[in-house]
Amino acid sequence: MGFVVRIPEIQRKPIGPMTDIIFLRGLQIETVIGIYDWERTIRQTIILDLDMAADIRRSAASDDIVDTLDYKAVSKRVISFVEESEFFLVETLAEKVAQVIIEEFGVPWVRLTLNKKGAIRGASDVGILIERGTKPRHA
Repeated sequence: MGFVVRIPEIQRKPIGPMTDIIFLRGLQIETVIGIYDWERTIRQTIILDLDMAADIRRSAASDDIVDTLDYKAVSKRVISFVEESEFFLVETLAEKVAQVIIEEFGVPWVRLTLNKKGAIRGASDVGILIERGTKPRHA
């Protein structure tokens, strides 16, 4: 004898917009960055952590890369942009990277941490954390 479970209509309705996060951690990129003359003549490693808002329900259902934010494409574009840049301030670099992600990949919200390890003697990490765009709200 089997059981039939009936889900009330109210429980079958979509729960509304969701905030899913696709993230990249520890993306190390060599670039020219800094305000001092000696910094303008060398390449330094910066480390990026990215959190990007995305609704992954469609890609989860289709199991197809075309339905999601392709984090490999994002990382390749960010690496290319940062390697070619020569900004003086980490603030400018962070702002421009966030702009690339939002404008070129249609990401509504990004949190970006830029770490310039070793910039301050005695500190293991130094950098900036910014959030740009509008983070979708949970229903």
